[in-house]
This record gives sequence, structure tokens and C-alpha cells, in this order.
Amino acid sequence: MARNRTRHQTGSSITTPTWFGSHASMVVDHSEVQIGGRDVTLSEDQVLCQDDNGYYITEKKKLDSGLADPNRYSSRRYK
Repeated sequence: MARNRTRHQTGSSITTPTWFGSHASMVVDHSEVQIGGRDVTLSEDQVLCQDDNGYYITEKKKLDSGLADPNRYSSRRYK
């Protein structure tokens, strides 16, 4: 007899457009955010993004590129 296989549901869902990419809708104004009691300073080609796991810094050229952003799934996160 064949098994009836059902898909396992983990209960986790995301609130961002994709799992691994960075998007313009995730960009946060860095002048309004303090991390560890300090203001965030960025270079001209960097932006501060926020997803379900916290804040991270990435480059502007990685926004809406259609590729995974290594900065998003790295361990260098800010809460």
C-alpha cells in the first residue's frame, strides 16, 4: 500500500518579500535607530535593513537584485 504523505508545517512564516534577499521595503532610517546605545554610522553605499531576526547592514547594490544577500543570513546581526 502507498503511504499518505502530508507536508510538515513548521509554523514559521516571514513578513518580508523573500527568505534570503534584501529589498528596498526592508530599509530603515539609520539615524532613528540606536544599537547598543550608540548611533549607527554607515558609509554612502551601505543601508540598514530590518527583517524578522533584527537589523543588519548591507550594500545598496544588493537591494532588489534577485540574489541572496550574504549579509542577511550572516551571524553579524544587531538587535
